[in-house]
Amino acid sequence: MTTAERIDKYEPLTEQKVIQLVQQLRLLPSDGALTCEEIGDGNLNYVFRVIDERSQQSLIVKQALPYAKVVGESWPLSLNRASIEYQALRIQGELTPDFVPKVYYSDTTYAITIMEDLSQFDILRGKLIDGEHYPNLGKHIGEFIAKTLFFTSDFYLDAETKKQRVKQFINPDLCKITEDLVFTDPFFDHDTNDFEEELREDVANIWDDLLLKLEVAKLKKLFLTRSDALVHGDLHTGSIFVTETDTKVIDPEFAFYGPLGFDIGQFIANILLNAITKQQEQQRQLLQLITDTWEHFSETFTELWKTQGQEKYTQVDGYVEHVLTETFEDAIGFAGCEIIRRTIGLAHVADLDEITEYSELLSSKRHALSLGKELIFQRSKLTSPRQITLY
Repeated sequence: MTTAERIDKYEPLTEQKVIQLVQQLRLLPSDGALTCEEIGDGNLNYVFRVIDERSQQSLIVKQALPYAKVVGESWPLSLNRASIEYQALRIQGELTPDFVPKVYYSDTTYAITIMEDLSQFDILRGKLIDGEHYPNLGKHIGEFIAKTLFFTSDFYLDAETKKQRVKQFINPDLCKITEDLVFTDPFFDHDTNDFEEELREDVANIWDDLLLKLEVAKLKKLFLTRSDALVHGDLHTGSIFVTETDTKVIDPEFAFYGPLGFDIGQFIANILLNAITKQQEQQRQLLQLITDTWEHFSETFTELWKTQGQEKYTQVDGYVEHVLTETFEDAIGFAGCEIIRRTIGLAHVADLDEITEYSELLSSKRHALSLGKELIFQRSKLTSPRQITLY
């Protein structure tokens, strides 16, 4: 009996069922010495770590749930996101094998992906909160974004392949989460919003700011309508694992064909959210990280454009500069939206919420709201990451 025949209908996994599945697939050498623990702390999925106690080899089994774990069964979600994540990891693995986990197995019925265990890595968000610095991070993230965007865009792919990819990565449920939680709900009096009562006046000012809403509406339109390239879709510092020398990007279940600037904007926003909480020297390092990321991105993207570009217009002087200018402007606007939503929307960040001194927490969140608005309004005037300031 094949694995496909044994797995004939969806059900949430238990730790024992995960062990049985890994044994059936013979993914670890010692069938009788496996242990399993559910370690997921995200909003949407189960994540199990399976360890072979004899060989000390291990792997991760990730299962999508048919609802948002952060809310419950009242928020149903399609299980197809597991297939999208697997396909995105495959493409990212082909283009940037150093920067994503290896994938060993996928099953659409159980909505599972089995992949490399990154236990030797740390989650970037936690290490940034602790004040750690990673000199290679900007280079790695810039290269990862540049290569995944360029090689999945019209600048490289033929027209038929590109359009088939757009169709393959249509991701309505998770895109709707972004449409609502990043671009809509925080800017209106919506029941998903979550903020301290002392911030109500600051939040009401956002809700009442019609000029701000107009600019956010323009950014939401870009997200809804632009299918430039395959984007990760949720590139925050909780989706990046690091060591002193290596970087891995995980969890591309929000992947879809979207604007070139979206992933960069998400990353910039989460670095800025951390920088708000730091002293001057660490703020300087974090702003330099943003600059390094953009410079490595633009240099890699430009080199690929010149050496690998298949679209005829990549041969036209000035076009790549136009694309990068537009991408940076969009990224800054997307960053502003992300900063505001992470401050008063449904899903917060530990960078702010774990500030122990309450008055400092409120001050930092007001700072974040002000910074988010400033980025949205000033995005067309900022032409370099070196112009980004926290005050």
